Amino acid sequence: MSYHRPLDLASAVDLLSQPGGVIIAGGTDVYPAKQQGRQPAYYLDVTAISGLREIAHSNEGTRIGAAVTWSDLLRADLPAAFDCLKASAREVGSVQIQNAATLAGNLCNASPAADGVPPLLALEAQVELRSAARGTRTLPLADFLKGVRQTDRAADEMLTAIIIPPTPSGAVSAFEKLGSRRYLVISITMSAAVLAVDGDGAIIHARLAVGACSPVARRLLALEKDVLGKTLADINITPEHLADLSPIDDVRGSAAYRLDVVAAQCERAMRRALSDE
Repeated sequence: MSYHRPLDLASAVDLLSQPGGVIIAGGTDVYPAKQQGRQPAYYLDVTAISGLREIAHSNEGTRIGAAVTWSDLLRADLPAAFDCLKASAREVGSVQIQNAATLAGNLCNASPAADGVPPLLALEAQVELRSAARGTRTLPLADFLKGVRQTDRAADEMLTAIIIPPTPSGAVSAFEKLGSRRYLVISITMSAAVLAVDGDGAIIHARLAVGACSPVARRLLALEKDVLGKTLADINITPEHLADLSPIDDVRGSAAYRLDVVAAQCERAMRRALSDE
């Protein structure tokens, strides 16, 4: 087993052409998941690669490098549409974990209860992947996440950035999480809302996503469509709006309980985003 910490992206993706490697940044998911006595052929540490710890803005949107930590995100100057993502950052483990763990690692770990996924889905995030053999490709986060601990990243690819397209003018957002205690807890349910309204308070843009209620977090497309043109007072969330979810019964909660919570969370997230409570 060897350990590599390249300084440039080209060297990193060249190394990934060799089989058996594992990419690490903060290592907060990778190391605990490893079985005792079993090691990969090599570890590829991406934290020293130039540019990967930057958050950059352009006309095409916001680019979050693969080595950006949750603490980096919390310190960044971002518009109100990103408040849901910052709120989720505060829920990722302890402050020590937030200082080391990366947004990209949260996505590549592909846990159904990953705190960062619902806000990023609501922000319509894309992921950028790069390999030495095939170059760079970009795909929606919803297509990148394939199942529990499963992504569309090939073994020789590296997730290099999270790209968030421009949000509507005046967009606001909020994030809700339920756990068995306040901190250091796996989510029972999570909900994120990104909204924009017109001068009369009618919703003209709605993106709502839920985590920990299906193998991968999901947008609530039926609810998004139904709330358009309505004010908060007109919204009534029904079971039909949640039909795309498939929660399970486990030690943290029953499927029926999760669906009840999600309905309340989505309503509360919308109200919080629009400062109605």
